[in-house]
Amino acid sequence: MPPNSTSLQTTRDEPVLTVKDVYKTYTLNKGQTLKAVDGISFSVMSGEVLGLVGESGCGKSTLGRCLLRLHDVTSGQIIFEGQDITHLPERTLRPLRQRMQMVFQDSYASLNPRRRIGDLLAEPLKVHGTVNGERRSASAITQRLAELMELVSLPRAALARYPHEFSGGQRQRINIARALALSPRLIVADEPVSALDVSVQAQIVNLFADLQKQLGLTYVFIAHDLAVVRQISTRVAVMYLGAIVELGETDNVLHHSVHPYTIALTQAVPRPVVGTPQHAPLRGEIPSPVHKPSGCRFHTRCPAAQARCAHDAPQLRPIAPNHEVACHYPVLSHN
Repeated sequence: MPPNSTSLQTTRDEPVLTVKDVYKTYTLNKGQTLKAVDGISFSVMSGEVLGLVGESGCGKSTLGRCLLRLHDVTSGQIIFEGQDITHLPERTLRPLRQRMQMVFQDSYASLNPRRRIGDLLAEPLKVHGTVNGERRSASAITQRLAELMELVSLPRAALARYPHEFSGGQRQRINIARALALSPRLIVADEPVSALDVSVQAQIVNLFADLQKQLGLTYVFIAHDLAVVRQISTRVAVMYLGAIVELGETDNVLHHSVHPYTIALTQAVPRPVVGTPQHAPLRGEIPSPVHKPSGCRFHTRCPAAQARCAHDAPQLRPIAPNHEVACHYPVLSHN
């Protein structure tokens, strides 16, 4: 185990990240507003993997960037390791950025094609001036680069090559290595395997899982593929039109889901046995995020919608231990 891993071992009794009623609103042409993130709250405990899942356009990637202050929130609070970072100036926030890193979806666009891999991985070490908490030296950086290559199962010779010389899966391993360079506590992974072949996806997800166990990392893992989320997550949050509609432990949400939207997502996953779905498929198209439906945002597509749903917005509430849902009429017996 690399020497930096010991410092990352933490207990699960305190949240690494707390999100309180966060909104992210954009102003569009003609004075229209788009609430990409619409009042989201949750906590992520130390060593936990929170899977954030939903269809394209639901706001999960925007939320991921807000968590790390790559985007400023419109209102609400982001608390990292007990410190409110929502409005911290960049100079104060910069030391904290060593402890929270991101892995992006596009493995090639994330890497400067004109620089060698060794230079790309060494840059954060030089910018932040530390290696494993100590002032940097050329030998310390060289040693750390070798450790990073070992962590992501790439040969040291890769440090002398350029991004275009690698496959998509290998480039994503390099991006993971760069995220690990400063020994972070929290990693937000934004659709890190969606652009990869299925066989390579499994390898990268397994790598994330191995690193989480080895280094005691905490993840917010963003994906639209339920199979990926099921494989790595300890808890799952399901998003629809900027809000969380179901939240809980992975088994509860994916195998005992109660929100009609979550049920539709799980039943859309291909299965080896052909059968008739127990519930009607979703009707209609996803509404525009600029003109969201009144009341429950899902009621225009929900097969179980009733009159109340059109004007009364449901709040996230407990439905069972470690399981919350935002629905007036949750489906309690679909399994």
